[in-house]
Amino acid sequence: MKVVVTGAAGFIGYHLSEKLLASGAEVIGIDNLVDYYDVNLKEARLARLEAQKDFRFHRIDLADTAKVMAIFKEERPDYVVNLAAQPGVRYSLENPPAYIHANIDGFLSILEACRAYPVKHLVFASTSSVYGATKALPFREDRGTQHPVSLYAATKKANEMMAHTYAHLFGVPCTGLRFFTVYGPWGRPDMALMIFAKAIIEGTPIPLFNGGDMQRDFTYVSDIIEGLTRLLPLAPSTNTEWDPVAADPSSSGLGPYRIVNIGRGKTEPLMKYLAVLEKCFGKEAVIENLPMQDGDVPITSADTSSLEKLTGFSPVVDIEEGLSIFADWYKEYYNI
Repeated sequence: MKVVVTGAAGFIGYHLSEKLLASGAEVIGIDNLVDYYDVNLKEARLARLEAQKDFRFHRIDLADTAKVMAIFKEERPDYVVNLAAQPGVRYSLENPPAYIHANIDGFLSILEACRAYPVKHLVFASTSSVYGATKALPFREDRGTQHPVSLYAATKKANEMMAHTYAHLFGVPCTGLRFFTVYGPWGRPDMALMIFAKAIIEGTPIPLFNGGDMQRDFTYVSDIIEGLTRLLPLAPSTNTEWDPVAADPSSSGLGPYRIVNIGRGKTEPLMKYLAVLEKCFGKEAVIENLPMQDGDVPITSADTSSLEKLTGFSPVVDIEEGLSIFADWYKEYYNI
């Protein structure tokens, strides 16, 4: 099995590549190592992958369609997992063009390559952020997502619609995965967990938006990877029971397309998450309470029944176990 993984030097892309290589797959990694956060962390992840014989790496910008096409022409992958993106809700308020370039232009290159050199399945990262202003809990894929509250979420919603179009017009089998607050070792420094850990160790204030009154469906990275790898060989087909009058947005009667949540399926208060992390490091956090940030939402909650129905798998790692593993990695990586 030959798999293209974009964003291979990123948090989830690294873990996925490790899992695929361990299973005997060939992995063609693509990443531009953009300096949105510490490039040294990306290079450390990449070095671990490049030490393995079935990993090949291309440092390119996905928006360069000609270079993406050349890789697909040479490699002829069986599967593609698109994890490359400009992440972050808050940064999308500061630098909107970065999101259009990476998340729209970059994804278009992948779709065009899958059209030109057909693959068995294109799996791409969406996000729980697409649920936006939705109040109906838990978040279900068959409900509408017409009210995103950040440009980041809007670009991911656009990815879902772009994929649907390519599934309909060109028969590209596409599955979009809505990830819910992924955490674990090798995480991004801009994510809450890494920010909290650094502040606890250094004794500096942790900014808690909305006074910490937030709830998240925290999902450990190994659960994300397990769900993703189980779905990878399960390409969708056109839904013959799809009703265009009461259209289910999680599938399509027009082409091989679906949307699937991957979350723990268990919402936890942010303050509990922080308390468990304090226990892992044996230090209390210094708190700085701040108002709610634009583009953020107070709660996320995943309905994971579709994932379980398709794969037989439901995420299993609770925050106590996941944060303990993370803290051990953090201490080792940063020599604490």
